[in-house]
Amino acid sequence: MTGAPSEDELRERLDENEYRVLREKGTEPRGTGEYLGKEDDGVYRCKACGAELFDSETKFDTENSGWPSFYDAISDNIELEEDNRHGMNRTEVLCAECGSHLGHVFQDGPDPTGKRFCINSVCLSFDSE
Repeated sequence: MTGAPSEDELRERLDENEYRVLREKGTEPRGTGEYLGKEDDGVYRCKACGAELFDSETKFDTENSGWPSFYDAISDNIELEEDNRHGMNRTEVLCAECGSHLGHVFQDGPDPTGKRFCINSVCLSFDSE
């Protein structure tokens, strides 16, 4: 499934926490995400619309961030926006297909990009290869 679903469709399909994080820019508690320690090969998709976002080959263990981290995203499937909420200056990661909030990206990741896409597990689904 890809494409931007309506807000009504999302309210029906997503549970309360998924909707809060994806559509209301929330965050899941640190260290609780389903995909935090996942090491399987596959593709991570947007839970709201199904767009491919991250390949498992770019996932890495940060040991202390508390959220699944990736050093790169799949092509143009994400958008970045300045986020100054909560008194912080960060870069928000959004799904380019449906505009859902996914997490934030930081400039302290590993080579080859130096980026750390810090993503809420609740925003993702996983397809094994």
